[in-house]
Amino acid sequence: METNIDLKNIWQQQKSEQPDFKELLEKLSRYKKSNLRKLAFTNIILLLTCAFILFIWFYFQPQLVTTKIGIVICVLGMLIYLLFYNKFSRNLKTIDSTDSNHEYIQNLNALVVKQRFMQTTMFSLYFAMLSIGLSLYFIEYTLMMSLFWACFTYLMTFTWLAINWLYFRPRVIKKQRAKLDELISAFNHLNAQWPEDKNNNDAQA
Repeated sequence: METNIDLKNIWQQQKSEQPDFKELLEKLSRYKKSNLRKLAFTNIILLLTCAFILFIWFYFQPQLVTTKIGIVICVLGMLIYLLFYNKFSRNLKTIDSTDSNHEYIQNLNALVVKQRFMQTTMFSLYFAMLSIGLSLYFIEYTLMMSLFWACFTYLMTFTWLAINWLYFRPRVIKKQRAKLDELISAFNHLNAQWPEDKNNNDAQA
């Protein structure tokens, strides 16, 4: 009967199956940096768009009040979205590398709730305000067009909005959720392997 058990080999096999904490921190760091780059890009694009829209207002001096209201609604929609997006990114920055596994999981789960809010409520509000704003904005200029070109202008505008809402938005949301869910799953698995009470006992030793 074989009694020589290679404990070292067993331990190494078990260790290799556990998520590597350093690797998880690197993944989290890459996730944070990627989101911060997207935040910077979104801020630049939307702020430049707001500036361009306001330039059109002051340069071309639209006459109808519907045009001015449309511009205000579009700009407000972008600024409100940026306000909450920046707040979400600040919450992402607060996930500190000195937190315990349990705190990481709590912070990431809290981040999921905020991410869902951004992807549903705020994104819906943004698109609604953008759609209403563009509808009002185009009234003055489509009145100068023939019926065909006026309809074509609105058709192209709302087709572009629909493609973004129905095609690109779900793909982006799915990709964002998959990355965050992967991190949470990995930290949960690590936390199951190394319970919080074991970490506390080690700290007290």
